[in-house]
Amino acid sequence: MENNSAAYWKATLGLLTKILIIWFLVSFGAGILFAPMLNSIHLGGYPLGFWFAQQGSIYVFVVLIFYYAKKMGELDERFDVHED
Repeated sequence: MENNSAAYWKATLGLLTKILIIWFLVSFGAGILFAPMLNSIHLGGYPLGFWFAQQGSIYVFVVLIFYYAKKMGELDERFDVHED
């Protein structure tokens, strides 16, 4: 049981790490760090860097929430810690 618990938490932390990296790249990266490069591209009449800072990051965050919920459900099933 102890080994199964360690594997579950390792998989959970791996998923969280991936999601947080995407979160950082979209919010801080695309909205601030890479904004000057992205601003040469326009989306709906607005520079892409501005769009990510104002709306794009929100869309990505909502998608990440649903992705996390789906993947955690799969992990719970795989390690038999799901709710019935």
